[in-house]
Amino acid sequence: MDFSQVLDKCGNYGRFQVMILLLYGYTNILGSLHYFSQTLITFTPEHWCSHADLKGLSVEGIRSVYENISAASCTPLLGVVNGSGVVAADRKCRNWIFNRESGYESITTELKWVCDKSHHPAVGQSFFFMGSVVGTIIFGYLSDQIGRLPSLLMATLCGATGDFITSFVHTLPWFAFSRFMSGLSTDTMYYLMYILVFEYLSPKSRTFGLNIILAVFYCFGLMTSPWAAIWIGNWRRYLWLASLPALGVLIYPLLICESAQWLLTKRKYDEAVFCLKKVAKFNRRQVEESVFDEFVKYYRERESQDYKLNSHEDTFLAMFLTPRLRRFTLTLLVKSVIITLSCDVINRNMEGLGSSPFKLFSFTSIVYLPAGVAILLLQNKIGRKGMACTALFVGGLITTATGFMIAHLDPTENALLLAIMVALGRFGATVSYDAEIQYAAEIIPTSVRGQAVSNIHVIGLASSSLAFYVIYLAQFYKPLPSIFISCLMFFGAGLCLTLPETLNKLEVARNLGGWRKVCLERELPLLSLFFKKRKKC
Repeated sequence: MDFSQVLDKCGNYGRFQVMILLLYGYTNILGSLHYFSQTLITFTPEHWCSHADLKGLSVEGIRSVYENISAASCTPLLGVVNGSGVVAADRKCRNWIFNRESGYESITTELKWVCDKSHHPAVGQSFFFMGSVVGTIIFGYLSDQIGRLPSLLMATLCGATGDFITSFVHTLPWFAFSRFMSGLSTDTMYYLMYILVFEYLSPKSRTFGLNIILAVFYCFGLMTSPWAAIWIGNWRRYLWLASLPALGVLIYPLLICESAQWLLTKRKYDEAVFCLKKVAKFNRRQVEESVFDEFVKYYRERESQDYKLNSHEDTFLAMFLTPRLRRFTLTLLVKSVIITLSCDVINRNMEGLGSSPFKLFSFTSIVYLPAGVAILLLQNKIGRKGMACTALFVGGLITTATGFMIAHLDPTENALLLAIMVALGRFGATVSYDAEIQYAAEIIPTSVRGQAVSNIHVIGLASSSLAFYVIYLAQFYKPLPSIFISCLMFFGAGLCLTLPETLNKLEVARNLGGWRKVCLERELPLLSLFFKKRKKC
């Protein structure tokens, strides 16, 4: 009696699953507040060099003064003559006038990190990215060594601590250090909780449970975070809002338990049984003791069979030893680069579109709801492969159209149309991203799922460092970033066609030995070609 059969008896979509899905939703809110905090705290509004003659003028009045002056943000004035500014040569700005968004004080406006200090927020962004790469590797490895739950708690609290420390900094070195610490949990807290929930849901309920919860709770976090920042009015207090709720994860061990499938890969059969009994009790199911005895017996026998095929401990690198799994792994890595870079460029490119970046980001985040519903309605019908391929292809078409609209339309007169196109672009990117993580989790064996998913995300996060350079392509031709991203998305759609369909067709192997066993079993009817085919598994 395997895990899915016992979980069915204990309840694979009962009260326990509802509880773990709600905690998954809470984690998504934490993740949304944390991930985009870097953007919100370093927002740089329109600004000009301050001068006594500019006092009392409206924003439009200041703009008219600087109308014929290039680099108005960093050009000091001798004075204002006949409504026009007179440039002061060989001087530097010491103070600025900021056109704050609803009075919001960012770290850029408070510490005056503009002009010759404008690189300071970028330094923090770089260290945040470095931390995300290091954290994904470390916590992904720990999740397969000490368990999903303790790794999740450590990652979440580590990132929240980084945010909290950031709220007290005044210098660049401390800002870089705190952002590095904050970045350690970026994406890690999300996918570790995803894996934990994934392993306690039946395959049929995964699409509904995971994607609807993601759509509702992550969307809520994204839509409210810009307004929360404006309402609080200060970047330091916003970081308190983003970090302190992370203490709520400390109650997770009281409500849920470790992944039983992970415990099985570590041969901790008694602990796996304990977790399943907890699930049954929470779901008010009565399960006979003989069921658990058969369950343990089944996996002990399976362990001895797997040992004959695989006597070494499973690692991520071992996934490259068999041609078939190596091809799948490389495809997932490349696809992660394409999807993550596309999402990052589309989500962060909010300026110069005729609308407030805060409001545009908030309103277009509503697309997470229809994106989750689209996955729910289509993924179990057209399959994982069809969903991933279609989302990337359609997203590529929308992104191309948006780029040409930006090039040929006046943003101030067509702000609504551009906002709609940005929303559609985020919709396609969101569907692609959400479909990708479930697809990867179903293909990768349980014993290396934490490491593999984390490494796939590391490669994707590494590609995010190229987002600035992609956006910079607009300096040569405005639609070029959109064309580049759309080409990547088309290529990614083609890559999806090379992956196997996992909907009701591919059983997720428990370990790499299981992959070899599946390969051997598939080739038994072809005895004459047995050895030749075995090499291709």
